[in-house]
Amino acid sequence: MRVLIVFAHPEPHSFGHALLDRGVETLRGQGHEVQVSDLYAMGFNPVASGADFTERRFPDALQYDREQKQASQKHTFAPDIQAELDKLLWCDQLILQFPLWWFSVPAILKGWIDRVFVNGTVYGAGGRRFDRGGLQGRRAMLAITTGCEARMMAPDGLLGERDVILWHLHHGVFGYVGLQVQAPFMAWNIQYTDAEARAAYLDAYAERLRTLADAPVLPMHRLDEFGPNWRLKPEVAPRTVGHRHVAIGQATGEGA
Repeated sequence: MRVLIVFAHPEPHSFGHALLDRGVETLRGQGHEVQVSDLYAMGFNPVASGADFTERRFPDALQYDREQKQASQKHTFAPDIQAELDKLLWCDQLILQFPLWWFSVPAILKGWIDRVFVNGTVYGAGGRRFDRGGLQGRRAMLAITTGCEARMMAPDGLLGERDVILWHLHHGVFGYVGLQVQAPFMAWNIQYTDAEARAAYLDAYAERLRTLADAPVLPMHRLDEFGPNWRLKPEVAPRTVGHRHVAIGQATGEGA
């Protein structure tokens, strides 16, 4: 199996980096090929701009997604984007590893997603999204360190349910481009754990990675389960944390 780990942590001596090292060691020990994009170490530029393309379709006003589509067709991405896109298309398994900041990813990782999940290749052309996305057939997982306790992300917890908090990543990033989504690995409350607890997290992560190829995936809806009005068909039971049936017009005031 070919694994790409995209790592976003600014401190090379962090527990997150120890988790990365243990993960790479474990995966390679299992015979998998591994590439790592350590975004901070690389000095990866997270800012999308017109400089991301060696030629422009719309030189007078940047239309970023449309420029991505042309660059996908003509291979005119800036070298740093093309290098990361090549890794993404190479892998069978994607792991995004990061500390949870403001209920989401660090800005440098969001910028990687913005610039590398490109229109025309990863999603877009020809209805390429969700189960028809450009990365279909591959799997993806989040590996997250937090400063909060697990009970704070319970359904009745202070911060809200974990899978709701991660919905924008599981559904809106991974699911949208056709990736099969595995349950996240969580290392909780890292700043306040002792050496024994941290060692246990390292061991647990290694064990998780040993069975990664066989890990179950989270339920997702197919495109054909939605009607021409972009709503879940009445006969299809919701099976994700972000979907539920409501009366037509109830949620948005729109008609059918």
